[in-house]
Amino acid sequence: MQERIITRPGVDPDEVVGKPPPPPLRHELVEHPELVVERDLPLRLRDGVRIYVDVYRPSREATGLPVLLAWGPYGKHWVTSRTFAGSGVDPEWVSEFTGFEAPDPRYWTAHGYAVVFADPRGLWHSEGDFSHNGPQEREDLYDAIEALAAADWANGRVGMLGVSYLAGAQYQAAAAAPPSLRAISPWECFSDWYREFATHGGIPETGFRPRVSQNVSYGLSRTEDTAANLAAHPLDDDYYADKYGDLSEIAVPAYVVASWSDHGLHSRGTLNAFAAIASEHKWLEIHGQKKWEYFYTPESVERQRRFFDAFLRDGGGAGALADWPRVRLEVRDTGDPRASRWEELADWPPPDRHEVWHLDAAGGRLGPAAPDAERTVTLDPLAETATFTRVFSEETRVVGPMALRLWLSADDADDADVFVIVRKLGADGEEIRFPFNALFADGPVALGWLRASHRALDPEASTALVPVHPHDREEPLVPGEPVRLDIEIWASGTVFHPGERLAVDVQGRDFVKRAPADGVPPLQILHEDLRNSGAWTLLTGPEHPSALVVPRS
Repeated sequence: MQERIITRPGVDPDEVVGKPPPPPLRHELVEHPELVVERDLPLRLRDGVRIYVDVYRPSREATGLPVLLAWGPYGKHWVTSRTFAGSGVDPEWVSEFTGFEAPDPRYWTAHGYAVVFADPRGLWHSEGDFSHNGPQEREDLYDAIEALAAADWANGRVGMLGVSYLAGAQYQAAAAAPPSLRAISPWECFSDWYREFATHGGIPETGFRPRVSQNVSYGLSRTEDTAANLAAHPLDDDYYADKYGDLSEIAVPAYVVASWSDHGLHSRGTLNAFAAIASEHKWLEIHGQKKWEYFYTPESVERQRRFFDAFLRDGGGAGALADWPRVRLEVRDTGDPRASRWEELADWPPPDRHEVWHLDAAGGRLGPAAPDAERTVTLDPLAETATFTRVFSEETRVVGPMALRLWLSADDADDADVFVIVRKLGADGEEIRFPFNALFADGPVALGWLRASHRALDPEASTALVPVHPHDREEPLVPGEPVRLDIEIWASGTVFHPGERLAVDVQGRDFVKRAPADGVPPLQILHEDLRNSGAWTLLTGPEHPSALVVPRS
């Protein structure tokens, strides 16, 4: 497997631009008034490679501690969870010990836990070569978990907690099934490398993945060149097949948290991971807020501790969480979470009940009645947008994935990169925007994408609400010849009141492209390697029944 992975020399950790360099490698115990930290504790893996971890404990003498492991590439010394402008994280919620997207050691050690931040193989000062996820990392996680469980200050039980990469590491560890791993709580991470990270609907993502590739370049040996590997694998092939392991093999208790607010990155993958894992005891929470803010709110942290107390201590196991619903979700109304309502579901995904709302190019209408005649709309997809709207006469919940069946002709090209944006408009016609990604408040209801040459469907895996594309080949368009595109729109949870409207936009570009801003990292999801040229014609009517498929409550 290593032979087909493109690698590069690591970047000297002492010469990293934009991040603090790690302190000199030195195993030592540092005492603070509220905790002690054992820095650069070496863990020897099965092949002799040593990785380094920092261990936070309540005191030098404390023993019998459950362990929370945070495993990520950003540097165990990098404590910036409070610093990004727009994150919504109150500085009072986290201490100066808090690692990026990781639990706060001050809080957890005060409640009798040990917290471990790890630098994976090949990153920073840890030895070996770094492979971005995959079998080697799963073996390393297994070994590290068992070594930590055997420490003289530990109680033999390990849990994992964290956001993004720190959540994906939990998929891997749980699939490897180390005996001492007793519970996981992954907060928001993609689970399908191809469909949620490398591309969206086959359209290459060009904003986030170069940043990720840079983040996994800091080490003393060789690191995987993730951006180069994604570019070398434009179709869904074996490169992507074993990045996370088999999620259906995960059996440990799991408290999974997803959001409606991370379309283009983590929303779809976290929901699908919950559905895939086989754990008897698993719970799903879906919010619609900024992900870092929600992770660190005191109420969220208390729920995290209640979960881990149940399984890492003698806290009663699943019986201690008998009042937790299987699925708890936020249904958004406005951008203010105080206007949301929380609901409970028996499971996820919801039952496959749906309605079909037909597109009519005459006036951009969207509704239950099919148009009685053929109508078209032509647009320049790089400059214009075709919009279809429905006005609601009664309160309507839209909770779950949607799909757009769109008949499209690329009039002058053999491919088309289609972007779908679902928006909410108030009764006054003003758009209602929602929290989006980690830092922004100007997001839509939902997003969908498809490269037209990737339109082939997997009929066995597809449902009315979730079209599944194998992405294993390309079928060019014939210019001027209409084709049906089945476009997956990622799941959302929104309520519409009488007089309000749902709008579906179709265009050939991202819904927003942000200018660089001081203090705001380039976290936006972008698609700048496009195949759009010339005009599109969208077709509606009896012979070309374009429609939006929506979940029905």
